[in-house]
Amino acid sequence: MRRQAGVAAGARDTAAAAVEVLRAGGSAVDAVLAAGFAATVAEPALSSLGGGGFLLHAPADGEAVLVDFFVDVPGRGRPADAAAPVMTPITIRFPGAEQTFSAGWGSVAVPGCLAGYLHVSQHLGRLPLTDVVEPARRLACEGAVLEASQASVLTLLRDIVTLTEDGRRLCAPEGRLLGAGDRLYNPDFADLLTRLAVGDVTDLTGVADDLEQVMVSGGGAVTRDDLDTYTVVERAPLQLEFGGATVRSNPAPSFGAGLVLGALGALADEPPLDGSPAAYRRYVRQLVAMSDRHAAGAGANRPLAVRGTTHISVIDADGNVAGLTTSNGSCSGTFIPGTGIQLNNMMGESDLHPAGRDVASPGMRVGSMMMPTVLSGVDGTVSAVGTGGSERIPSAMLRVLTGLLDPREPLAAVVAAPRLHWDRTALQLEPGLPDDVVAALAAEQPVRLWKQRDMYFGGTHAVTRHPDGRVEAVADLRRGGAAYVVDL
Repeated sequence: MRRQAGVAAGARDTAAAAVEVLRAGGSAVDAVLAAGFAATVAEPALSSLGGGGFLLHAPADGEAVLVDFFVDVPGRGRPADAAAPVMTPITIRFPGAEQTFSAGWGSVAVPGCLAGYLHVSQHLGRLPLTDVVEPARRLACEGAVLEASQASVLTLLRDIVTLTEDGRRLCAPEGRLLGAGDRLYNPDFADLLTRLAVGDVTDLTGVADDLEQVMVSGGGAVTRDDLDTYTVVERAPLQLEFGGATVRSNPAPSFGAGLVLGALGALADEPPLDGSPAAYRRYVRQLVAMSDRHAAGAGANRPLAVRGTTHISVIDADGNVAGLTTSNGSCSGTFIPGTGIQLNNMMGESDLHPAGRDVASPGMRVGSMMMPTVLSGVDGTVSAVGTGGSERIPSAMLRVLTGLLDPREPLAAVVAAPRLHWDRTALQLEPGLPDDVVAALAAEQPVRLWKQRDMYFGGTHAVTRHPDGRVEAVADLRRGGAAYVVDL
């Protein structure tokens, strides 16, 4: 049997960190954590230890577990008469549209990534933490080459990431925002990783005093009690049987996987998706139904987080699988002093809190659409897949999962296939669908046909291991991405 491993991620330096750890004898868990640490340098506008995320681990022998280290609503122990959190409104100009975001200290939710990574390393990892963080530490010292896709996101969020002196020092060190091909250095983060590796810092409580001081002075709501009581939660994955295959993904209180697996279950009772106009009409009806269920109240009683995300999928040579999806929201522009860690802005987006920010109770886990997912076939084939994409996460994942399950297309073809998204006013279509399919869909709802594939439709990074040990790894070019197969 072949001894191969694979990784697919959002940037070359992110994926390379996983490869290094795999070659050093690390497991899929070790490799995905190494990539997660590295992503905070290589994908600075999408990933941070100051955000939150989810890791799905499916060992070759044993029960799968979903580790939830997403953000909490802040404010534990905060005086009832405390002033409202101070947020800075910033207008971001997208192609053809504008949207106002809130950044600054008051936009920050309780971070979970660092606690989650350390929990996973301790309980599920194989290598010592020193080995796991070393690729990211070195990257932060030597500089990560900013790829075009990451530079474009940084440009989009220019006014947020340069809001404070810490942000300007990191992202615009010479008075000019870093662009594609420039190196991003983060020496403070490198120092923090060194302290983590030797045990001088064991979690965010190690820097809590500094964080609490700047929160109070800056008008933030995160307290020392929030950091002291934050809990990483292990959950049994949500599971669906489809045509003999098992799909496992992120359970409640997150809700993206519930929407997608519900749609998959409905499609399982219908004829195969053979690419005909009739099959696409059936598929789009499930897209619309997913959107309706979401609008009708999936997660409506808790704040929602659906902003910028990145994903990493890893399979090791023993068949262990790990998928990691993380988010830093739209970034807050604020940093934990002396650490190089930019904080999230999950509390700063009004549309993430449909019932109002005041309704959410301190300590409540914020809901999410993120859904790292593992598919296991009856023949021993196993795949890991996940995506960024904000509200397009469910539609991107439904397209990829239906392709892998029904009618079981090759991995590269599934990731590259044209995507569809119902935005509640029109059906957004990537180019490449047959004319008769587009005409059939346009007869049932408004259609907008895009001229080219776009990161709007997500960035699904996927790996598959076949029964003979052969591995495939495919990164989504819509968001740059990199994928490597490693012979061991």
